[in-house]
Amino acid sequence: MRTLDARLTAAALPYPQLADEIGRTLADARVGRLQALERATARLPGDGTFLLMGAADERLAIAKVGSVHPGNPARGLPTILASVLVTDATTGEPRALVDGATVTVRRTAALSLHAAQRLGARTGTVYLVGAGAQALGHVEALHAGIGVGRLLVRSRTRGRAAALVAHARSLGIDARLAVEEGAAATDELAASDLIVTTTDSREPVLPAELAERLRPTSTIVAVGAFRPDMAEVPPAVVAVCDVVVDSLEGARAEAGDLLQAAAAGAWGWERATPLAEVAADHQRAGRPVLFKSVGHALWDLAAARLLEPG
Repeated sequence: MRTLDARLTAAALPYPQLADEIGRTLADARVGRLQALERATARLPGDGTFLLMGAADERLAIAKVGSVHPGNPARGLPTILASVLVTDATTGEPRALVDGATVTVRRTAALSLHAAQRLGARTGTVYLVGAGAQALGHVEALHAGIGVGRLLVRSRTRGRAAALVAHARSLGIDARLAVEEGAAATDELAASDLIVTTTDSREPVLPAELAERLRPTSTIVAVGAFRPDMAEVPPAVVAVCDVVVDSLEGARAEAGDLLQAAAAGAWGWERATPLAEVAADHQRAGRPVLFKSVGHALWDLAAARLLEPG
């Protein structure tokens, strides 16, 4: 059995190839070739979350055990800690033990890349909210898979935002810190082609007045809120968008942004479309698009398929 640390895991999961593998995994799932367990979660001390996930195809079966700890950065530890066990689906023999935190970051960003490509998102100006591991992954994934013209970064932790800007510049991206408050901040959001939110905030990180200023070509990718009590996108913004989700079942259970918009009467679940049902030649309908993901074992399986090619 191979054991892959964070560095080896990252090297084995390049973003463009992982995005392509996610596309193939979506296609297999749509025709019933894959199985996935419903994600099990439990609350942990310090507002943490324990997660257990599993999935299988005809060749591989994976189990992922992980946890999210918002207080870990202050302890000098990663927010996400996890491991993924990859086994042979026929014999049960272990094939690989993989750094799960790296898998989580890379498959989430690669999923966003695949969704952006499928939904026709523009990346001339990308506005990024957050400056943690997911934010870094999304910068690298979008740069590698589509290209980013200009990047604006906003985070509560200005030092981490500045470090992310510096990293983006090292990749050749025209990057700077975003305006943090007031009308100028909303102006920057409204002028952006793609808005990516990567925080675990319990309050929307986008202003409600943005709803009136989004353009038909605007795209929002919201990946940070993964519990019903979390929300990055306010109901007013959800209401004006065509909503695409990574998994309808997962979104109904965990996507706080959408659950709160539905509870407020601003939006209904009949308007949610699973990414698997979006055609490869998708044509936008003249409205902004919101892609909301909460994570799914199938994306971890896609990473395993790339790690252990048949």
